[in-house]
Amino acid sequence: MSFAFTPDDKLPEVIHVQARRFGDARGWFMETYREKAFREGGVEVSFVQDNHARSQDRGTVRGLHFQTGAHAQAKLIRCVRGRILDVVVDIRPSSPRFGQYTGVELAANDGRQLYVPAGFAHGYCTLEDETEVAYKTSAYYAPQAEGGIAHDDPAIGIDWQIPRDERVLSEKDQRLPSLAEYRAMLAQMEADAP
Repeated sequence: MSFAFTPDDKLPEVIHVQARRFGDARGWFMETYREKAFREGGVEVSFVQDNHARSQDRGTVRGLHFQTGAHAQAKLIRCVRGRILDVVVDIRPSSPRFGQYTGVELAANDGRQLYVPAGFAHGYCTLEDETEVAYKTSAYYAPQAEGGIAHDDPAIGIDWQIPRDERVLSEKDQRLPSLAEYRAMLAQMEADAP
């Protein structure tokens, strides 16, 4: 089999994917995705969009991001250059693990990927300069449905492995709400619903 699928210890809906590499004197080859194998491994979504991001500096944090409603995205993430700390937070309001997170190191040289289902916020921090990340999504990017949670919310308590004053964030990511503010927004939307 070309892939091994292992549920995460903290968030079992999140699945670690190890791709098998076939090497010889030329280097190596590996499949990164095969729909049938992924379905047999418990990843039963169709992916519709591939994204590729490059971060210049070590300590670049992207996230914590998600999309809502019909545009909610499952993701399949891999690091194709450098190393990242990949972080997933359960933001499903009715989940007993709401607000809990898991962090996994992914590196270009290890062939590991992480499957993140819809209903979870996702982000990562680059652990090396000139790091690149490629990921698949199960829904198209929809700016009207995007949301986020502050990466440094103490209620979540993520250890990003990079000191706060060395992290590089976009202006948008610096203004994301806390988990408590997000939960309050959800409660208000539910109260306002007809």
